Amino acid sequence: MGKHKKGPHMITFLLLLVGGINWGLQGALNWDISQLFGGMENIVSRIIFVLIGLSAVYEIATHKKNCKKCNPNEGMKPLAPSAGN
Repeated sequence: MGKHKKGPHMITFLLLLVGGINWGLQGALNWDISQLFGGMENIVSRIIFVLIGLSAVYEIATHKKNCKKCNPNEGMKPLAPSAGN
């Protein structure tokens, strides 16, 4: 228990990358990734965007527990009590 599952993390990470790249393309070139799937009117584009949003919520909910930089003591074993204590 407490061990981070790699599958959900990798899926979430990839979807957040797609979302970030999309925002960058939208800002720089006024082009949306959804155009590859027929625009936002297409159900495939809408599903992808919903999954990206759910990935962001998942990451917000699990980040601190899973992030080595936010929780540097995660995975460290407690020190044994010294003989003098």
